[in-house]
Amino acid sequence: MNVRKLISALLTSLVCAATVSAQDGPQKLTSIRLTAGMHLIQAELAQTPDERSTGLMFRTAMAANDGMLFAFEQAGTQCFWMKNTLLPLSVAFVADDGSVVNIDEMKPQTLDSHCSTKPVRFVLEMNQGWFAKRGIKAGSKLQGAPFKH
Repeated sequence: MNVRKLISALLTSLVCAATVSAQDGPQKLTSIRLTAGMHLIQAELAQTPDERSTGLMFRTAMAANDGMLFAFEQAGTQCFWMKNTLLPLSVAFVADDGSVVNIDEMKPQTLDSHCSTKPVRFVLEMNQGWFAKRGIKAGSKLQGAPFKH
């Protein structure tokens, strides 16, 4: 085998291996504690572009008070979809001070876009209905380390 064919074969193997390992299953990120009034939230923190793009994909279950907080470098109109996400989710778009800007309901495995109504840096995904069951709506405040008080 000549050197070019060997290099090509090695590169192909590496690309295939990277693709498989990147999609092995759900990611597990460092968790932080947030509160919404008296309600506790254990939120995994997605901070990098790769962590944010994978999000809660491939999960088959999530504990009642668990979720994922997406933290962006800059405030902007944040839009989310549910490709490869198996769980129905509620999404809260959150201002720097922890104020909920808007909440939306998301169906699993859809490409429907769910966007913030104002520029935000934070987005919190929880099991579907979590916010409504607890009376949390636009204007409610979340508390925790990421939010300026």
